[in-house]
Amino acid sequence: MIHTIPVDRVLRETVATPYLNLVTRPTGVAVRRGITQRMDAIGCSTAALDFSSVGLIDFSCADEVVAKLLLGTDPTSDRYLLLMGLEDHHAEAIDHVLGNHSLAVAAIQLTGDQLLLGRVGEDARLAFSHILALGPGDPADLADALRWTTKRARSEEHTSELQSH
Repeated sequence: MIHTIPVDRVLRETVATPYLNLVTRPTGVAVRRGITQRMDAIGCSTAALDFSSVGLIDFSCADEVVAKLLLGTDPTSDRYLLLMGLEDHHAEAIDHVLGNHSLAVAAIQLTGDQLLLGRVGEDARLAFSHILALGPGDPADLADALRWTTKRARSEEHTSELQSH
């Protein structure tokens, strides 16, 4: 089950601010800790961070809230993260910091567009766009759609890019 965590609520609870902007590294640290506590308390394996009510997010907060949250996740665990409710300026800041850490995450913009942010290879981007268009399937279906070999569609490199990071 996916648990949605409204980032603006976590911000208000952890920093006690009337503002809805994620700015300054200490704010980002507090919000990341609040998100981690929520995820641990409910034992959720998949969380959707909802940024739809967040105003601005600067690079330091994007780094603390998203990149360090991903970096703190054990890659062998079954914990996954999705970002939703992003505006273009949110996506730009998050994409930049994830790229610097060689991380990637799936995101849904306020417009409903789905995208990958961060460092993602071209094959993973192609696979992601085709999976969105085709829906659930297996590597053989993806290989047929992209005219790839099944081995290429099953590649561990691409699979790991499309999973938790």
